[in-house]
Amino acid sequence: MPALESRIVPESEAYRQNHAAVSDLVDRLRALEARTRDKSEASRERFERRGQLLPADRLGRLLDAGAPFLELSTLAGFCLDHPDPERSVPGAGFMAGIGWVSGVRAMIVVDDSGIDAGAVQPMGIEKFQRAQAIALAQKLPFIHLVESAGANLLAYRVETFVNGGSIFYWLSRLSAAGIPVISVVHGSSTAGGAYMPGLSDYVVMVRERARAFLAGPPLLKAATGEVATEEELGGAEMHATVSGQAEYLAEDDADALRITRELLAALDWNRDLPSPTRSYAPPRFSADEMLGIAPADHRKPLDMREVIARIADGSVFLEFKPDYGPATVTGHAAICGMRVGIITNNGPLDPAGAAKATHFIQACCQSDLPLVYLQNTTGFIVGKASEQGGMIKHGSKMIQAMSNATVPRITVHCGASFGAGNYGMSGRGFFPDFCFSWPNARTAVMGAEQAADTMATVMAAGMQRKEQAVDHAAIEAMRARVIETFERQSDAFTLSGRLLDDGVIDPRDTRKVLACALAVCDEARRRVVRPIQFAVARP
Repeated sequence: MPALESRIVPESEAYRQNHAAVSDLVDRLRALEARTRDKSEASRERFERRGQLLPADRLGRLLDAGAPFLELSTLAGFCLDHPDPERSVPGAGFMAGIGWVSGVRAMIVVDDSGIDAGAVQPMGIEKFQRAQAIALAQKLPFIHLVESAGANLLAYRVETFVNGGSIFYWLSRLSAAGIPVISVVHGSSTAGGAYMPGLSDYVVMVRERARAFLAGPPLLKAATGEVATEEELGGAEMHATVSGQAEYLAEDDADALRITRELLAALDWNRDLPSPTRSYAPPRFSADEMLGIAPADHRKPLDMREVIARIADGSVFLEFKPDYGPATVTGHAAICGMRVGIITNNGPLDPAGAAKATHFIQACCQSDLPLVYLQNTTGFIVGKASEQGGMIKHGSKMIQAMSNATVPRITVHCGASFGAGNYGMSGRGFFPDFCFSWPNARTAVMGAEQAADTMATVMAAGMQRKEQAVDHAAIEAMRARVIETFERQSDAFTLSGRLLDDGVIDPRDTRKVLACALAVCDEARRRVVRPIQFAVARP
């Protein structure tokens, strides 16, 4: 198969500008993630006085040493908890990701009780449910390290309460689907949160620290007049010996995590899943060059073959119909030994490109090849020629094929993602298995300048219809407002804060992230689960 050649010139001014701009965006991403870690770290002394591990340390003790951990949605809630980007603490109050525990790939959620006692933050419900959805679709054991103050009553929103019930719905569905649900209770798990361990298949509780009750002492006294201690109502020892709520009683955080690792090993989750042996060659070009390839300005060209050359094994890419609809790039490649079909863009989607993509999607489904979408498009092309050429019907066929594809779909926003191009290229609204963004990516119904020009034309025409003089100053003020609105909402950090992807990634990590996501999907398709009619009921 042919290997791609690279035409970039690292010494060029364009490359240096791209590298500097995208490096700054990656630095911003890492600084925001560090802000969350630092705020939790500030609680270390308090945790140590109580004989507890910080949430990040709990995660480290749970995971297999040296194994990869794909953290998801690190920017969730960004600028929703606080409007000032310099004061917002992203993450939505907990960590979530896919990692290895006793040789088993699992979805892990860790309440970050180092921040506001683990209270639910904006987008916290949505982030938790996204982790559950991935676990269900990819057949991943679900492990929750619990310690949370629950809902923030000072910031109460009724929709958070109502939609939060879906967390318990999905816990029940996970268990019934034959997927183990494990809760490790390190501290408080009260009121609605008590149903976290209540709806788990296995519960580990830490002696003298863990609490699980529907009503704590103050609420109990206010509601019934009864007086009881926290230990009597929901202490770990009581649940292990009296209520039967806990299967395992741990002496401290580290002991609870040891028990959890031993439990997952005992479940023999991988017994029907032989680990495939894959051999492959690395790309011929350095991933570090991704920063110079990706322009911070979406109006500048981005040759996606340069990206493919840095993520494909051996930089080998067998392009499919290269001379037909050439702005749409399709072809076969492998990523860390896993064969895939790649669909990407070097321009807008035209009728020929959409028809080619439809053909390629269906052919990949026939061959059972996962699809990797690398988004970089200003949308479906407009104009008399494209309309007469059947843009609507060909674009619709592409959307139909993508929506009904029978193979995994993984999407990466690498550049522009505008208009219906976002839809046709497997945007978040079409439920790809995973969806990630580069920090320079832009997503909107159209470009900011295009939107402003459109509205300016409409505004001027309206003035003329009313036989008014065209107010150019008013039009320019409106244009500025439209551009500001679009620019503010279209950047990758804002979108990721609203859970419109599964995380912003460093472009240099694209191959690693794709390999992890593809391996998760491959394992899920080969795994045999044993569903039951109802979730596992506790005694």
